[in-house]
Amino acid sequence: MLEVKGINTFYGHAHVLFDASLAVREGECVSLLGRNGAGKTTTLRSIMNLTPPQGGEVVFMGRALGGLMPYQVAKAGIAMVPEDRRIFPTLSVEENLSLGAKRNAQGQAPWTLERIYDMFPKMAELRERSGGNLSGGEQQILSITRALMGNPQLLMLDEPTEGLAPIVVEDLVEAIHKLKRERMTVLLVEQNLNVALDLADRCYVLDHGQVVREGSAEAIRRDDGLRHDLLGV
Repeated sequence: MLEVKGINTFYGHAHVLFDASLAVREGECVSLLGRNGAGKTTTLRSIMNLTPPQGGEVVFMGRALGGLMPYQVAKAGIAMVPEDRRIFPTLSVEENLSLGAKRNAQGQAPWTLERIYDMFPKMAELRERSGGNLSGGEQQILSITRALMGNPQLLMLDEPTEGLAPIVVEDLVEAIHKLKRERMTVLLVEQNLNVALDLADRCYVLDHGQVVREGSAEAIRRDDGLRHDLLGV
């Protein structure tokens, strides 16, 4: 579904990603792992053309994304949920969800309010509450479900458990497992290694802007040296 081929990304004169490559197959969850500053979020931003790569290529569903504006990348079928969530605090849950609604590139809309409320009943319970009055975990679920209302083929999540209490993290992980059971394709950036490995089918490890390891979640889990040297755990 997604191929990132040797991209190089810069912030001004700072070279952040160095010939980074990865692939995501339809229906799988892939985790990007690495210490803070390794280039994980920059990889997501590069795919969305929020920080366009200056070398290499990003291909989605056989289409090269180079030169597209971020909204055109979204229209092609990629949704990104940023770390800071960016919900509308003065709008209700249902208004936030409705604002995200659109059909996919095939003109279909499999994700509707009814389906969201069926799969995530907490959102149905809170439908009239304003976004600013939700807890951190509720806001994170709202940001994910709002992205789903856009009917993407690929969902990219940037640090979804950041700042959440452990009990809330459990609820969020279960929500993402629900999406996996629906065969949603997910590219996940997650600093919590246990969460990332629990959710992922495969992982890529970034170090100083380079992909230095690829493997199954189980292989990463068993590699004590890699976890200590590259992930700091």
